[in-house]
Amino acid sequence: MATTFVMVKPDGVRRGLVGEVIRRMEQKGLRLKAMKLLQVSPELAAQHYAEHQDKPFYPELIAFITSGPSVPMVWEGREAVTVARTIMGATDPVKALPGTLRGDYGLAITENIVHGSDSDASAEREIGLYFAPHELV
Repeated sequence: MATTFVMVKPDGVRRGLVGEVIRRMEQKGLRLKAMKLLQVSPELAAQHYAEHQDKPFYPELIAFITSGPSVPMVWEGREAVTVARTIMGATDPVKALPGTLRGDYGLAITENIVHGSDSDASAEREIGLYFAPHELV
């Protein structure tokens, strides 16, 4: 079984959409392996978004992800990365199809409800940033 990392961002938490994200992932057949509520620190945000450090939108990413609590999760299932990203929809909510999380609830590219790993390698890296091995059930 493959695993992936999904995080409900501060806008999703503020809007009460954590349960909806979980519901859709579970309905599709993914299995929740780990979850917690946390305030992302500037240091953790910098590690998480390290590949965007030189991009003009980087300060906005850091400011947003640290603006309130987030809910990082680990999901398991067949082709978990692809399945989760399909449920989430396109990064830009304007381009996300209706029926996807971002298509139904996203407001802007940054405030798009959820973050999801884009590959098995990034899933492994992001899971390691947010969860210790003993936290994975």
